[in-house]
Amino acid sequence: MANQLGAIKHIVQLMLENRSFDQMLGFLYTANGNRSPTNQPYEGLTGNETNPDDTGREIQVFRIDANAQHPYLMPGADPGEGFFNTNFQLFQTDDPAPGAAPTNRGFVVNFIAAIQSDQARGFKDTLPGTEPSEIMGMYAPELLPVMSGLARGFAVCDQWFASAPTQTIPNRTFAAAGTSQGHLDNHVKVFTCPSIFGRLSDKNIDWAIYGYNRDPLTRLDFTDTQHADESHFGHFRDFQHRCANGTLPAYTFLEPSFGASGNSQHPNYDVAAGEKLIYDTYQAVRSGPGWNDTLLLITYDEHGGNYDHVAPPAGATPPDNSIGEFGFDFTRFGVRIPALLISPRIAAGTVFRAKRGVIDHTSVLKTIEMRWNVPPLTERDKAAADLGDVLTLANPRTDDPLQNVLPPVPNVSHPEQAEPSLIESIHAHKVSLLPLRNDQGSYDQHVPPDLSTSAKIGDYIQGRTAAWIRHLERKRERRAAHKQPSRPRRGGPTMRKAPARKAKKARRR
Repeated sequence: MANQLGAIKHIVQLMLENRSFDQMLGFLYTANGNRSPTNQPYEGLTGNETNPDDTGREIQVFRIDANAQHPYLMPGADPGEGFFNTNFQLFQTDDPAPGAAPTNRGFVVNFIAAIQSDQARGFKDTLPGTEPSEIMGMYAPELLPVMSGLARGFAVCDQWFASAPTQTIPNRTFAAAGTSQGHLDNHVKVFTCPSIFGRLSDKNIDWAIYGYNRDPLTRLDFTDTQHADESHFGHFRDFQHRCANGTLPAYTFLEPSFGASGNSQHPNYDVAAGEKLIYDTYQAVRSGPGWNDTLLLITYDEHGGNYDHVAPPAGATPPDNSIGEFGFDFTRFGVRIPALLISPRIAAGTVFRAKRGVIDHTSVLKTIEMRWNVPPLTERDKAAADLGDVLTLANPRTDDPLQNVLPPVPNVSHPEQAEPSLIESIHAHKVSLLPLRNDQGSYDQHVPPDLSTSAKIGDYIQGRTAAWIRHLERKRERRAAHKQPSRPRRGGPTMRKAPARKAKKARRR
């Protein structure tokens, strides 16, 4: 069956937050001996996987109980993130020797440290009664009917790795630009490298970035997106509108709501809300006239400290000559993340793996570049495996794997919904750095207002972003007016005629 990438007119990517493959999809085919309905091998859980705690006792993976106190808020605390925590989870040390092979045996001990750190700092992320063993709790398919239904009904990739063994912002930057410019943490930055959005603009190919109910964070990450036209940005409702009207661009990138009351699925926020977002995204694409020509991708930026039993591969291609923080050379991938590939041109029950190379976030870039003849951004996306071979059906399917499937309804809300999340705080700080005149008319350092709650951050992001957009529009208007011909003076030539006479004179010579 021939690769049908050429039939795809739209690629849509929803990138959620901080979950490992095992946690969301590990038990998908366990009952079938880890074989898909089409008898393809599947790197899932057997149920016998373990990790030692700080006493050496082995903690076994288990299915999250639907009747538990808060099944969709598991694990009950935010696991350790970032480069050093990821190293410990993989190597049982935060400073592995060069060439060391990961064993994935440090997750429980690292989760103990995460709980203790949260409590020592007086934070309230950890839910009462949370046990270190919860890091080994995995969602069974029946608890995630939307994700499981799409995985079985279309394709699941069981070998998709984060681009770097670290946290959110560097991996989201890899997803958009093929590099993090050496950065390995979430400290606020604006990246100076080109992004896939700028590359598409260079080719006059349309694209869009949508936040869920706020202006998108990704817009502020790159210079080429900061200066892009307002038509490229919006909210989830705008995405739904374009799906319905058949006006999706070539590439659409979707962000979730990043707060504790949102749908990002960041631990320990509501996984059920994320199921609803996946469902709504699928329904918007499927019900639109562009469905037969669309590839929908559901991915996560990183594993977020959650357990996965597969060791990430080495041999990653460094993206550029950036000097990595902490001496890292970018030759190791991050931990496996959940990934669904959805299109009527994909056979049901597919387990997708690359024929050559490793699939990571830059595989989306590679696929876009191949489809629309866009040059690579870095050496990483140039070397990446693409996703085109998953599209094997010349005649699009007409069935709906989610017919009669509804997203789960959570039984409890997160107790700290008013507290700002880390990503919300990062977004607010990026907004505070936007070049806007203050009340005194200068560009001196802006002092943000009270941002102690998620709602206050939301209002601040909305208000200051709107002011910045108006500022950009006025600048464009002034530039446009400057380029307009001036009114002719009485008895004098117009500005348009002068160049014409000059050109005529030149021709005489």
